[in-house]
Amino acid sequence: MADILAGIIEEKRREVEAGKKEISLEELRARCSIMPKCRNFYQAVTKKNRRGINVIAEVKKASPSAGVIRSDFDPVRIAMTYKQCGADALSVLTDEKYFQGRIEYLQQIKDVVDLPILRKDFIVDKWQIFQSRAAGADAILLIAEALTAGDMMDFLICANQLTLTVLIEVHEADSLMKVRSMVGFPQQKYSVIGINNRDLKTMKVDINTCARLSEFIDNKAELVAESGIKTRADVQKLIGAGINSVLIGETLCKSPDIGMKFKELFEPNKS
Repeated sequence: MADILAGIIEEKRREVEAGKKEISLEELRARCSIMPKCRNFYQAVTKKNRRGINVIAEVKKASPSAGVIRSDFDPVRIAMTYKQCGADALSVLTDEKYFQGRIEYLQQIKDVVDLPILRKDFIVDKWQIFQSRAAGADAILLIAEALTAGDMMDFLICANQLTLTVLIEVHEADSLMKVRSMVGFPQQKYSVIGINNRDLKTMKVDINTCARLSEFIDNKAELVAESGIKTRADVQKLIGAGINSVLIGETLCKSPDIGMKFKELFEPNKS
């Protein structure tokens, strides 16, 4: 079976090299130096929530596994809906080839919605971290299965210098063991760990992955469950496992009524 993640990473490295020819690291660094302070993504996803779980709502048009999720895709309108529903933070897909995202969506959304924004992409180079900050991101995703331990540490330091929060994502137990001690490095309250129920190598989903691996996490306030959350029962299972936040996109974006689906999942007494 093809390793889908490996293919994406290979393509991403080519994209980065092309991007460096259009805008240098020095120019991105200069842009970052005049950016306003990042919104506090860490606080948004680690706080106690009356719902029992914080929601990182994802702006997502397509994926390799599902194809086009929402044909009438309007990223700003979707983000505004999430805000109205009570989402705690946003995740915005910026990968173009596989997810039909755009990095411009970050600032477009930030101009009208005051929630902290995670740039969801495949980061393989420090250039992308500066690019994320310059484009308006408050947080970035780093995927353990896509990076060496050395790169993960270097990227955490770089992100921290730019005051970006990092969502460190894992899917496999071995990866979790490799990076769990890095949460809080090099500075406390600038990173959280996400457990992806989706295997990015095959795109298959097992909703029980997060609950199973969460047993190896001491501070579940810094834990985010990702992918495969489709029903209120799924949400209740995560709450029961002590998981503090959920990142959800496909289920919301493919619903004809995003607001209604959000309430069904997270505010069942109001649906």
